Amino acid sequence: MTRTLLFACDLSAENRAAFGRAIRLAGEQGARLDVIHVLDPYLPHRVLRDLEGAVVADIQSIMTDLREDYALDEPAHLIQTVTGPAYTEIIREAHERSADMIILGTHRKRGHPDLVGGTTLARVLRSAPCPVLTVSQPPSSDWHDILVPVDFSLTCRRTLREALIRFPESRLTLLHAWDVPGERELGSDSGYARWRDQEVARLRTQLEREIDQLMSEFDQVPELELVLEQGEPLEVLMAHLRRQPPDLLALGNRGQVGRRSQITKRLLTELHCDIMLCRAW
Repeated sequence: MTRTLLFACDLSAENRAAFGRAIRLAGEQGARLDVIHVLDPYLPHRVLRDLEGAVVADIQSIMTDLREDYALDEPAHLIQTVTGPAYTEIIREAHERSADMIILGTHRKRGHPDLVGGTTLARVLRSAPCPVLTVSQPPSSDWHDILVPVDFSLTCRRTLREALIRFPESRLTLLHAWDVPGERELGSDSGYARWRDQEVARLRTQLEREIDQLMSEFDQVPELELVLEQGEPLEVLMAHLRRQPPDLLALGNRGQVGRRSQITKRLLTELHCDIMLCRAW
């Protein structure tokens, strides 16, 4: 069965990088690329009817330009317009087409996290039935280095599995943030320090065991590095991204209000790389 990648095109200049990446991924994965543009439902019917043909023609022209600019093959594709609230229609189309992935461009509002929560991108990230790829980097850049924050959750295992399946030739860095109770109060005590070091070693062993078990499911295993850093998960992740930005960040989304949603909101306002966000199921 041919996989389907769903790309939501808004015809903006910021959208071109994501469009080019969608074309490249469809060609590399042998997938069909479905391109949709969401029209304003409040426009008069006559205007909507005239717009549909013009929008499809513009999207086809952009695709041709991108293919020529980046020497990309033409994938099997379908270009359509839909009408309604943008995030609702993207989610609906992903369900109806059984999309393997949704690809979106990023409209960055740096330093304004409160402006991000209600955007189409943020709403799609919260409700998508499949992994969502947000793209800001040029499609010519390769994803050699992929960063995957890891813990012991189902969401994390699903995200790591998605990264292994989709990008088997990339190099993966698995980042785990640890925090042992009592560090602030007892960190200078030698007895506590020995206990802490034993706990961190035990944690590394447990993580390595989990990773090895997952790796056994795959014939081709990429180069892996497990990095343990002390601190709160959000701050550890942001510090790592600033210090050593990957080509792609593969992140789990629990779809809950709380820590993970705060991480996602922070990432959208301080974007350092392309992001693939995966659900737990």
